[in-house]
Amino acid sequence: MFSRKSDPASGSGRSATEGGRPPAARSGAAPPPVSVTRIDHPASGQASGIPASGQASPGHAAGSPPPAAGGPSSDSGTPFRGTPTAADYYAVNRGGGLFSEGISQRIGARIAVSAHKRHLSPTVLTIFNLGLGCLVSFVVIAAAGPVADGSLWAAPVGLLALIGWQLAYAFDCSDGQLARVTGQASPAGARLDVLCDVAVQSSLVAALAATAKAQEPATPAWLLAAFAATWMVNLVTSVMQTGSQAASMVTSSSLPVRVVKLVRDYGAVVALAGVVLTVAPQWAVWFVALFTLVNGGFLAASIAFAGRAALKPPTTGM
Repeated sequence: MFSRKSDPASGSGRSATEGGRPPAARSGAAPPPVSVTRIDHPASGQASGIPASGQASPGHAAGSPPPAAGGPSSDSGTPFRGTPTAADYYAVNRGGGLFSEGISQRIGARIAVSAHKRHLSPTVLTIFNLGLGCLVSFVVIAAAGPVADGSLWAAPVGLLALIGWQLAYAFDCSDGQLARVTGQASPAGARLDVLCDVAVQSSLVAALAATAKAQEPATPAWLLAAFAATWMVNLVTSVMQTGSQAASMVTSSSLPVRVVKLVRDYGAVVALAGVVLTVAPQWAVWFVALFTLVNGGFLAASIAFAGRAALKPPTTGM
């Protein structure tokens, strides 16, 4: 996938709390602050919360009491005092690019605030993303033919795609924020998040391909297949960007570099897709061709980058 919100491998970043509250939590005393940075990586098979066998788990320093079970906690492991705000949720976002961080993650933080007030779990937000994203895609697919032959106005369909896909992505951002802040992270939630992302993005790719084919019947099948394949390969590489596998080909965080990286910012790309469907659906085939080249090029560069790293002799400690 493109760079997106919370890392898919960490998904919602949810982890189950085992064994109940520690003595400090049962007595009402606040646990001492944890000085290490909290890291939620459900894909690693570990869950934050009370570590097993006395070992430290992600986000919990060995020998220090864990946060109260189910209590709100910051990304640094220190429990929040009172009700988390949108700023608290936004502070634990997993990035995703200039557009995603500036818009999608901020909307996601406000959704997380509303969900927390209504006692909704992160899984509910994940399902909202799945349902809304797929529903919008199905509408676009059904409307592709009528829009192409002029019997249906393109603008309403395009606006639905623009707003609906962005809102679905905001839900996708919010589930991880809510899970990390409220201590509801779990490996099962992370897996569900990734699987729902696959379903939503598969439906989105199908919608764009259907539109391109309806607008230009001569669109070659191989182009549509390559578009789908390279789009989903990016999802795989994004899932791999965790733990010891994490590596970036371009580490600069300067504004010009971040602007260039917008071509891999999922929020920005989906917004562009919605604009194309709204104002010029006949350009859908060019959108498909462009991002087949972008994603295919990124895949080739990633293979070269990983291959170069793999050929280096492993470093050993003295």
